[in-house]
Amino acid sequence: MAEKKFTVLDMLELDLPGHDALNLKCIAGRKGLPRAINVPDINRPGLALSGFFDSFAYQRVQLFGRGEAAYLTKLFSEGRRETIQKFFEYKVPCCVFSMDRQPDPEFLQLAEEACCPVLQTSIESTDFSSRLIRVFSNIFAPKKTLHGVLVEVYGVGILLTGHSGVGKSETALELIERGHRLVADDIVEVRCVNGNIVLGTGANSLISHHMEIRGLGIINVAQLYGVGAIRDQKEIQLVVKLEEWDQAKVYDRLGVDQKYMDILGVKVPVLDIPVRPGRNLPIIIEAAAMNDRLKKMGYNSAREFNQNVLKWIENGQAQDSYFKNDDTY
Repeated sequence: MAEKKFTVLDMLELDLPGHDALNLKCIAGRKGLPRAINVPDINRPGLALSGFFDSFAYQRVQLFGRGEAAYLTKLFSEGRRETIQKFFEYKVPCCVFSMDRQPDPEFLQLAEEACCPVLQTSIESTDFSSRLIRVFSNIFAPKKTLHGVLVEVYGVGILLTGHSGVGKSETALELIERGHRLVADDIVEVRCVNGNIVLGTGANSLISHHMEIRGLGIINVAQLYGVGAIRDQKEIQLVVKLEEWDQAKVYDRLGVDQKYMDILGVKVPVLDIPVRPGRNLPIIIEAAAMNDRLKKMGYNSAREFNQNVLKWIENGQAQDSYFKNDDTY
């Protein structure tokens, strides 16, 4: 199934909060609102307005700031319509004027004839550019879906994975009971932002904060535990793979060698946690989250333990302890 295109109309209808809002409105060229935005970037068309169209990045959103708007006024006052006409021969996605600047009526007329949307924003050019780039980085980021449960434990985004029925949802429910937060259950949509950050969210915003507990059914976490028990998205910083205890498998008992999982080109640390009756998985995952935070602060307890043992052996203390140990029976 082909992925849905992101159009100028989609950008116009984005409902973003606070400092992410684009504050856009259409003032001309409404027939062109279904035009697709294929290049997630912005172009300042100063060179094109001067008549230099070599390497013109017409596939990008064209942003008109104070300088471009003033130059447009100068062109029309001098009767130089040819440059603007040639500008609209290229199928640009749309033109955006910052600080609610009003373009010349002739410019709007040419945009109507070319079916090119002309938008206005109340935001200053530099601020608008940074906001739109953030929007594009989210919308055009590589995406995939993973089977698992995403929770936030002590500020660390942890993706619980494993075979169906191994206890992912039950473990997550116990973590929520202990004051941690749910991001998504069962199906997690992940996207790579800025090439090195993997963000996870619910694949469907309407059901992402619901959980399926076998024998109990579907529960609404926000209703049961309050809005403090959920969040919309979180960076995946650790993957915990739950698996049934295998007597034949040798599990890592020191934690010196770190395993990784490749998610959209980003290596995320992985822990294999065996499941068996009597093991308190939520406490183990809490300890894993705190240990991960310590590692990011530069302290690796497993590595320090290994180095201390090596120093103990090199100093001869191990041999002295062995020979001085007289066992009497």
